[in-house]
Amino acid sequence: MVDTAINYRNQRSERAVAVALRESGVPREQVVLCTKGGYLPFDLKRPHDMHAYIEETWIRPGVLKPEELVDGCHSLAPRFLDDQIERSRRNLAVECIDLYYLHNPETQLGEVPRPEFQRRLRAAFESLERACTDGRIAAYGLATWNGFRLEPDDAGGTSNHFRAVQLPFNIEMDEAAIFPNQGGKTLIEAAREADVAVFASASVLQGRLTQKLPQPVRDQLAGLSTDAQRALQFARSAVTCALVGMKTAAHVEQNAALSRVPPLRQ
Repeated sequence: MVDTAINYRNQRSERAVAVALRESGVPREQVVLCTKGGYLPFDLKRPHDMHAYIEETWIRPGVLKPEELVDGCHSLAPRFLDDQIERSRRNLAVECIDLYYLHNPETQLGEVPRPEFQRRLRAAFESLERACTDGRIAAYGLATWNGFRLEPDDAGGTSNHFRAVQLPFNIEMDEAAIFPNQGGKTLIEAAREADVAVFASASVLQGRLTQKLPQPVRDQLAGLSTDAQRALQFARSAVTCALVGMKTAAHVEQNAALSRVPPLRQ
């Protein structure tokens, strides 16, 4: 499972993933490749003149209209998403992206009323359905920070290619398992019933859960050697997959060792 986004590190993340996959020798069918679109990405570095960059890259070529851009950085416009999928396919050097997320769509609510947000979201879903039909992506979902942790909303469906949600889930941010904001069910319960995969971002909360966990938490997650493993064990036991960023080979080895330990019983 590889999770990235076109705006991560100004597109360098996707390009680094392409190199890593090519050099790894791992067959393509053994990798689930996920990326995200929604935020305007820069190319390698942040431009000196943001307005000129947006005008030249997105507005003038007709990819975006000014009114389709919110907060100066985010759009759900179908033409923009089509453009982003093509850029991600080139960056990742693949014909088909396994899972494509709309990245923090709730950003739109900062500037547009809810009915307009819902219209934009529906149009984005229709665009992603077409991308599935064309074989450019295999499935899509929503990757949010706040979207599934606050107001009630229904999840899922089976007559489309909506297959996944991604949200923060960890020892401190456990709303997906305890907050019944999906018609009286938790997000994890509702997603399971709708056959929607749940991916946990921030599994170790940007590293803050890799040390100094309270002793009662350590006691409940006994048999593991580090707090990082305990935090990951908590998250992975409740969701489809717990995502974690790793900077060193030692981190990879420590986290991979957890695969030899069964998840907690739910």
